[in-house]
Amino acid sequence: MAQQDRAIRTRRLILEAAASVFDEQGYDRATIAEVLERAGVTKGALYFHFASKEQLALAVIEEQVVDIAVEPQTIKLQEFVDSGQLLAFRLRSDPIQRGAARLAVEQGSNHLDRKQSMLSWTRFVEGLLNDARSRGEILESVVVQETAELFVGAFAGLQMMSQALTNRADLSRRLTVFFEHTLPSIAVPAILAKLDLGSERGAQLNAALQAKAVVQAAAGADAGVAAG
Repeated sequence: MAQQDRAIRTRRLILEAAASVFDEQGYDRATIAEVLERAGVTKGALYFHFASKEQLALAVIEEQVVDIAVEPQTIKLQEFVDSGQLLAFRLRSDPIQRGAARLAVEQGSNHLDRKQSMLSWTRFVEGLLNDARSRGEILESVVVQETAELFVGAFAGLQMMSQALTNRADLSRRLTVFFEHTLPSIAVPAILAKLDLGSERGAQLNAALQAKAVVQAAAGADAGVAAG
C-alpha cells in the first residue's frame, strides 16, 4: 500500500511539474528535461508513468477534468455553476488547470490532439445537464449536446480574454456575468431563482474542498498507524 501511495504521489508530482512547464513554455517548447528538473524525479520514474511528452500532455488535460469535482448538490444546475466557478478560481494559480488550459487553446502546433480537452469538458457538462433535465430543472426545448458545446466554447473564450487582460483575476466575475445572461434561456424559472451565481463561490468551494482533503488525509494517516 505504501508503495502504491508513493507511486500516486510521484505521478501527481510529475503532472504538476509538467503542467507548469506547459503553461510557461507551451507544448512545442516544453522539454522532458525541464519537467524532470522541476519535478525532481529520475527519467525512469517519469517514463514508468508516461511514455512520451504527448502522453504527459494528454494526462494533464485529463487531470484537469478529474480535479474539478464539487460536492453533489440537490439542484444539479447549481453543481454545474459550481464546477465552472471552481475552475475559474483555480485557473488563477493551480498548475494543472493553467497548464491544461494553455494546451487546449494554444495555436500553431500540430503535434498534440487538442480536441480531447474540448471533448472531455463537453462530456462532463453534458452529464450535469442531463442530470438536471432528469430532475426537471431545464426547459424541454434545450438540446443538451449543443448547449454543452456552447458553454465549453464560451468558457474557453472567456478565460483567454481574462488571461490577456488581468491574468485571469477577473475570470470569476466574467463567468458570473455569462451565467446571468445564458442560464435564463435554459433553466426552469423556479430553479433559476434558487441558483447562487456569485463570483466569490469558487473561492469558497475551493477552501471547503481543501479543508475536506486535509481531514481525509489525517484520517487515512490515523488508520495507517492503527493498522501498523
